[in-house]
Amino acid sequence: MKSTQQQWNVGDYQQFASFVPQLGQPLLDLLQPKPGELVLDLGCGDGVLTEKLVQAGCEVIGVDSSPQMVEAARARGLNASVMDARDLIFRQEFDAVFSNAVLHWVKEPELAVAGIARALKPGGRFVAEFGGQGNVKTIEDALINVVSLCGFDGKALSPWYYPAPETYQAILAQHGLYVETIALIPRITPLPDGMRGWLKTFAGPFLKPFDELMHELLLREAEDRMRSVLCDKDGNWHADYVRLRVLARKS
Repeated sequence: MKSTQQQWNVGDYQQFASFVPQLGQPLLDLLQPKPGELVLDLGCGDGVLTEKLVQAGCEVIGVDSSPQMVEAARARGLNASVMDARDLIFRQEFDAVFSNAVLHWVKEPELAVAGIARALKPGGRFVAEFGGQGNVKTIEDALINVVSLCGFDGKALSPWYYPAPETYQAILAQHGLYVETIALIPRITPLPDGMRGWLKTFAGPFLKPFDELMHELLLREAEDRMRSVLCDKDGNWHADYVRLRVLARKS
């Protein structure tokens, strides 16, 4: 999302992160979309899951902070607009708000949750999955350490927010969203194109202070630091994902 200064490249995302929407089916199952429902897809990306909601018979509005992603979603024929998760403009319109792999990019969770609560009708449901406590810890620690060695505050550069379930449940309750289910789900995820593609797609904010000549050196050093944990003897990389999956309902 825009708050991270992350710049999204649709081609890189589709090449190196296609597993993100592919792993979204359990979240769709939790949502149980019904024909005729109005659903907000918060952080719709290029529209792969948005399309599935439409196919289920829902009327869907997708929003994303990336103009490039919104353009890709519109190319699928979807109703998508550029909007930041912290600045949702909707008022009691939606039967459900759906969000996959987005809210860990929003370091001001209270603003996002307040907007989600406003957007829902009374009794409407919020179904989301995103990075939770411990998500990609090996990767994040490596990136923080590498940029810190160069004199920058690696923790401040990290764009991610990975809450514990009890922390996020409390934020939801403050805005009138009451949890029905919430859980951390460890999910070691293979990276068929290697760690470099993942870093190229998601780790841009850590590289912001550096010129492009330094990017390769920094990423190589970060890879070396995580290799013993995340790369097997055959050279296959994986990411140490831990997802937070939640179903909450507006009172």
